[in-house]
Amino acid sequence: MSGLDAFRLKWIAIIGMILNHAVIAWWHIIPVGAAVPMYAAGGLTFPIMAYFVVEGYRHTSNLKKYILRLAIFGAISIPFHALTFGFLGLNIMFTIIVGIVSLVLYDKIKIRPLFWILFVIIALLTTYPIFFDWGIIGVIVILLTHIIRNEKARRIVPAIVAGAFMLLFSLIAIWDMNNAYLQTEIVGMPGYDHTLMLVSATFIIGCLAAAFLLRKFNGERGKRMKWLFYSFYPLHLALLGIVAFIMGWVDTSAFSLPFM
Repeated sequence: MSGLDAFRLKWIAIIGMILNHAVIAWWHIIPVGAAVPMYAAGGLTFPIMAYFVVEGYRHTSNLKKYILRLAIFGAISIPFHALTFGFLGLNIMFTIIVGIVSLVLYDKIKIRPLFWILFVIIALLTTYPIFFDWGIIGVIVILLTHIIRNEKARRIVPAIVAGAFMLLFSLIAIWDMNNAYLQTEIVGMPGYDHTLMLVSATFIIGCLAAAFLLRKFNGERGKRMKWLFYSFYPLHLALLGIVAFIMGWVDTSAFSLPFM
């Protein structure tokens, strides 16, 4: 069958994630010319992963075990995530968990106004008081991937929405680089300098590419890789973060919660 299977798409997402995180963790040594495509590649990751998170939610035989796996590997990744990104927050595993909880609520709560009130509260909690990776955007993208019924649209629209939001937040931060709130609470990454913020505006390119690649998904699972992403996530953060820490590129004073 032509097209891309789930195995290939997930590998594309993993490679995009590694390249993007390498720019953030090792910004001090990566030339801008290389940083631009590497950072943009990061936009591939979450739209693709969000699509397969929803597919996993729909087809898993044990949702509790699915969430437990995410929580375990998310907990393992916390210190390495802090070293890589230079701030203390919750990584993408926890964002995915919140997204899955939102899907459960959407399917079980038939009173739609009540659901949307709960969803807004839950989504906002991914931004404050503790920042979640991808924050409110990540939860929205996961929910959109679930509630859009047209298969073609659900592969394209969430990725475009993700890219648009990330571009907007990058432009806001570029416009007011001296505003600490914008840098740490909206963008979520203190210590960004102006050049890196300009580079971050390219993230939308990867998101649009993700929409294109998801359109090529042929519905086949391909080779099994159940544990690959789970294990790869903390391992790649450990490598990037520990090297950054050893080289003195991490400002440990940033490791404080907003309410502390």
